[in-house]
Amino acid sequence: MQSSTQTSTVRFSEKLHHSGIPYSETRLHIEDLLTADADAVTELDSGADIKSGLQQVPKSIPPRYFYDDRGSELFEQICQLPEYYPTRTEASILQHCAIEIARQTGSCELVELGSGSSTKTRFLLDAYTHLGYSLCYVPIDVSGSILTSTARELLTEYPLLHVRGVIATYEQALSQLSPTEFPARAICFLGSTLGNLNPDECDRFFSYITGTLQSEEYFLLGVDLQKPTPILEAAYNDREGVTAEFNLNMLRHLNHRFGGHFNLTQFEHFAIYNEQLCQIEMYLRSLRSQSVVLEKLNLTVEFAEGETILTEISRKFDLTQIQEYLQVRGLKCLDVWTDPDRWFGVLLCQKL
Repeated sequence: MQSSTQTSTVRFSEKLHHSGIPYSETRLHIEDLLTADADAVTELDSGADIKSGLQQVPKSIPPRYFYDDRGSELFEQICQLPEYYPTRTEASILQHCAIEIARQTGSCELVELGSGSSTKTRFLLDAYTHLGYSLCYVPIDVSGSILTSTARELLTEYPLLHVRGVIATYEQALSQLSPTEFPARAICFLGSTLGNLNPDECDRFFSYITGTLQSEEYFLLGVDLQKPTPILEAAYNDREGVTAEFNLNMLRHLNHRFGGHFNLTQFEHFAIYNEQLCQIEMYLRSLRSQSVVLEKLNLTVEFAEGETILTEISRKFDLTQIQEYLQVRGLKCLDVWTDPDRWFGVLLCQKL
């Protein structure tokens, strides 16, 4: 039996289909907030965070500069590497728990932060479809090309699905989401991306999440759990060198965006696990003393031989502690799923 929402969705799609508009186009809407918001564009293109990061000691670059189109493609390749366990482990968990997640949330608007190719999300879409629930999927990503191509694939795979893609940062998209027409909204943050935020950034992120959700709406979170150092370091120093290329591509991105003169052959990638802070730290290391100019920022950066740039952290969580953290921030854990080795956790929460 279809819900009233599902019935109206089907009729709306069929009506537009018979009007001569291509069927998939009636179910697809993509909004580009990165270029539509002049203030946001100015802030993103100003390079202020690059200036600040490269002039401090030690040097750093915000990880958002990984994700130009090439960086997004490389990250998809990383997810397929044998050493990189998070993607396949989380996927196996979702494959087993997706039906239960769908049952608990019911018909909803599914919002995904950092959607990428939406590979793991398909387990959820399959579950909602199997249970006969109507669904609107709202992927949010900074890469417009991947978001658009993936959305079109999903419309072909799921004939009743509606997609409202948003090309934006998390903060932009969450602050501008319109009220949902569905009985509930569920925000998904999969792929262990939470670990890329330091504690202060994590606190700010959850203020956006709880500010967006209404009482009793849902938040689905994937977190990478603490485990032996050799397993962690191998995942970020793969033998094929894809992670190294991904890391170095950040410099190529800065060259293109800010008129930089980074010579990629004069830097190398390395990643270590900081056992005290329970986090992977990924760096680029200068292979010689050098000066690098970024013309559009009117900036010259001096590097000593062996000097590093921190490009990413990836925190590894304790399952009990993260549940306590979420509870304090108004998100009650309804259910928790892990793999047999307890390498990864998926948590379904509800706003109090």
